[in-house]
Amino acid sequence: LHAFRFLYSDEVQIGPETVMTTLYTAKKYAVPALEAHCVEFLKKNLRADNAFMLLTQARLFDEPQLASLCLENIDKNTSDAINAEGFTDIDLDTLVAVLERDTLGIREVRLFNAVVRWSEAECQRQQLQVIPENKRKVLGKALSLIRFPLMTIEEFAAGPAQSGILTDREVVSLFLHFTVNPKPRVEFIDRPRCCLRGKECSISRFQQVESRWGYSGTSDRIRFSVNKRIFVVGFGLYGSIHGPTDYQVNIQIIHTDSNTVLGQNDTGFSCDGSSNTFRVMFKEPVEILPNVNYTACATLKGPDSHYGTKGLRKVIHESPTTGAKTCFTFCYAAGNNNGTSVEDGQIPEIIFYT
Repeated sequence: LHAFRFLYSDEVQIGPETVMTTLYTAKKYAVPALEAHCVEFLKKNLRADNAFMLLTQARLFDEPQLASLCLENIDKNTSDAINAEGFTDIDLDTLVAVLERDTLGIREVRLFNAVVRWSEAECQRQQLQVIPENKRKVLGKALSLIRFPLMTIEEFAAGPAQSGILTDREVVSLFLHFTVNPKPRVEFIDRPRCCLRGKECSISRFQQVESRWGYSGTSDRIRFSVNKRIFVVGFGLYGSIHGPTDYQVNIQIIHTDSNTVLGQNDTGFSCDGSSNTFRVMFKEPVEILPNVNYTACATLKGPDSHYGTKGLRKVIHESPTTGAKTCFTFCYAAGNNNGTSVEDGQIPEIIFYT
């Protein structure tokens, strides 16, 4: 009825109860103005607690614009959205579309718990017994999108490892991933979810690579500040001069003035003997505020490595798409720093998002 009133008078009162049926009718009878009206209404009423419900509808009615607004809302309010009632009602494709995102703002273990709740609801919908084997079965591809390596070993041990949803082999390979270096390959993604828009960027502070930098347990450290807010997700580090090797490494970012550790990771990396840099990532992005001093710190265990020389005090990163400039200023970290300075040393690259 709504749709026909609209056709003749161009005014219609859309309410939360009628908007979906109206949208359906508008699409069915190809009334673009009414369709736009409905989408506007939904956009205005989009909240964390109905984002999943609306996302399902947006996908069903093929409304990509509304769907992407829902996804953005879910990125910004991930835990509220996931705790809302509508979350366990979504279909598997929608769940997959959400889990694939790099931009969710939530600890991975909470995401896992939510996905388990979804699987329990899905078992009931499919009239399957709610047991671990069936939860795994209904999750299908969605399970492989949980980024178990981003959890702490404690989080993993307390929850997922005992859930019965992972196979024994997966559990063992993840425990090895958490505890040994070099890290064995795991089937799960270990890229941080950033709640960050845009592309990964990196800057290099050296213009030349030399060989022979040694490690005796002292940390390599360099101070830096940036002219705008960014999120650091990792460092590029130099590897061995003696061919393929594995290093153990602890990386940290410290707020220089208060000496507070803002982010750290105990991990490892494998290098191939080349003078390339090798990526070492934090588990979560570290927020860097403009014009504040931070200390980048890497403590390596392993053989002598390459190192950088002809270092730059200022490095400017220019976005290829927007031309926006991010300016890094490096300075010497006083104290024990294994010889790393602005001019030469380790920690050649900072990997970040703007």
